[in-house]
Amino acid sequence: MKKTMEQLLLKVEDLTIEFHDHDVPERVVNHLNMELRQGEILGIVGESGSGKSMTAMAIAGLLRRHDMKMQGKILFEGRELLHENREVLRQIQGNEIGIVFQEPMTSLNPVKRIGWQVEESLRIHRPEMEKEARNRRVIEVLENVELDNPQLVCKKYPHELSGGMRQRVMIASAMICEPKLLIADEPTTALDVTIQLQIVKLLQRLNQEKQMAVLFISHDLSLVKRLCHKIIVMHNGNMVETGATEEIFYHPKEEYTKELINAIPKLEKIS
Repeated sequence: MKKTMEQLLLKVEDLTIEFHDHDVPERVVNHLNMELRQGEILGIVGESGSGKSMTAMAIAGLLRRHDMKMQGKILFEGRELLHENREVLRQIQGNEIGIVFQEPMTSLNPVKRIGWQVEESLRIHRPEMEKEARNRRVIEVLENVELDNPQLVCKKYPHELSGGMRQRVMIASAMICEPKLLIADEPTTALDVTIQLQIVKLLQRLNQEKQMAVLFISHDLSLVKRLCHKIIVMHNGNMVETGATEEIFYHPKEEYTKELINAIPKLEKIS
């Protein structure tokens, strides 16, 4: 897979996340360092509880709990975000950093039509845009995520769409302001295998066309192999191994990485 050598977009330095809601603090991310360049797709893999989703949430600026302690730096285009105030983070979330979560039905409002929801980031981040221009942009982005008859989709409610269609709507919502970074946190987990592959191909195409960086969080190594340029393997909050996708899959150094790869079904390894 061709690897971009574009400019550095995201740099995480010594990120540590602890919960202090018990007698003994629980460290869920331990001194993590990583880099992501413009146009690059980085996968973070690991079992449940490895710290991969916590890392994604921290980068997205969505971890704000009184019982949580975070240390280190998250530099986005050189700006330090980890300790920024909510107002600054709101200007970045959905605008420069788009986010797609695992289960669309928990993110989509069940009583609002799809068109209204996809348009939401434009109303927040592009208040100068006229209504007609926003509508055109909604149709354009729904077409770009390969949804048939976007005018009809706009009029529907979430429960009227299939799981794959809802996930495409979430990607459209995340893409509407043309972010520089898309964080996809387990975006295919609730979908069947065929739809999973369609979503991965869609993310590949958007990455290539827009030169948008993607941070892809998953426990499914076969999907990560298809999509990502680089991989970080996490276990119990620690980065076990990192490197180019081919290196990780064909020349893993750490025993835990070897175990994960060996657990992939044989047919998926071949594909």
